[in-house]
Amino acid sequence: MKQQAATIDAAMPSPETGSAIGEHAAILRSQLQAMAAAFYPPSAEKVLRRFSSGEAAKLLGISDSRLRQLSIDGQGPQPEVTQYGRRSYSLADIHALREFFDETTKSGRKFSPRRQGNEHLQVISVVNFKGGSGKTTTSAHLAQYLVLKGYRVLAVDLDPQASLSALHGIQPEIDVGSGETIYGAIRYGDERCALSDIIRPTYFTGLDIVPGNLELMEFEHETPKALTSRQRDSMFFERVAQALDSVADNYDVVVIDCPPQLGFLTLSALCAATSLLITVHPQMLDVASMSQFLAMTDDLLEVVRGAGGQIRYDALRYLITRYEPQDGPQTRITALLRNLFGDAVLTSPMVKSSAVSDAGLTKQTLYEVGRESMNRQTYDRAIEALDAVNSEIETMVRKSWGRAA
Repeated sequence: MKQQAATIDAAMPSPETGSAIGEHAAILRSQLQAMAAAFYPPSAEKVLRRFSSGEAAKLLGISDSRLRQLSIDGQGPQPEVTQYGRRSYSLADIHALREFFDETTKSGRKFSPRRQGNEHLQVISVVNFKGGSGKTTTSAHLAQYLVLKGYRVLAVDLDPQASLSALHGIQPEIDVGSGETIYGAIRYGDERCALSDIIRPTYFTGLDIVPGNLELMEFEHETPKALTSRQRDSMFFERVAQALDSVADNYDVVVIDCPPQLGFLTLSALCAATSLLITVHPQMLDVASMSQFLAMTDDLLEVVRGAGGQIRYDALRYLITRYEPQDGPQTRITALLRNLFGDAVLTSPMVKSSAVSDAGLTKQTLYEVGRESMNRQTYDRAIEALDAVNSEIETMVRKSWGRAA
């Protein structure tokens, strides 16, 4: 360890040198690659855990005894059975069971929630002007929850910091090359490629992702030049929507994790969205920042409308994040927001939980870690809060399709 520290110290440039920032970046990138090679070998991939028979039955909305009897009768996708008789299912098995029940159930009940007929693609942009409001945590858990429920989901990492990508086992510095973010599908010029060529499957069967990295900043730099140029095939605010339209038939819901700034990328995501989810940490500085964000967003969207942009939202919702019920000031601010915005504030807040933080230490979400991996009471409380939040958003999606909750 001392030898490694000495090596790093020797490589550190003097702060006075003009290239110090670039050299620091190169040193850090080298160390990250070394750590990745040690902890995440090139052959290593994230793998989703298997689900117990009880968990699978709950996801399917049936009794555990019915699922067990199905296994005993040898019908439908079969579970993996241990030598002690414990049954477990992969997520792919659970999706296949939904299809099996849809084909064999005579009651007319649909087990698969996929959109049908004229039901339009739901694009949920998760936004806030201020960092640390829980956008990425919200986006990741929402996307995974919907997949567990049987929806076909595309997650789009629009943040150059690419935390959503990292949570799904994609290291932005190493695994994402040039043109492999959504920038490749929305860039200006002849080098633009199809979004379908950029989308990657994840270890959550049914969840695909468009990863991010620092390349996304190119769109912020190039758009002002394109706006002053007479040669442009489409305006910047249309590009994300056009890219998503090209793959719309493959998905039910798109979840976009927006960057914590009101730039061209965020505006393009706002214009592509059918619903907005604004995360709010209930503290006065955060609420004041959100007030500025809303005012600036309204002004900019008016400009977009004036340029021909079509902006219609099925829903606008506020999600209280990192909520501490015993914190008096937070409780008062939450009550204030509910009085001001009524039903636009989700009934369920996302409570602050060490379970989410503990899972994040290993770049995991709460939906992929097992209950046995931490204090069960803490885990159960956090899962209950997550499910309540995401269930409300699922209801919002279903209502946009004209379905019952």
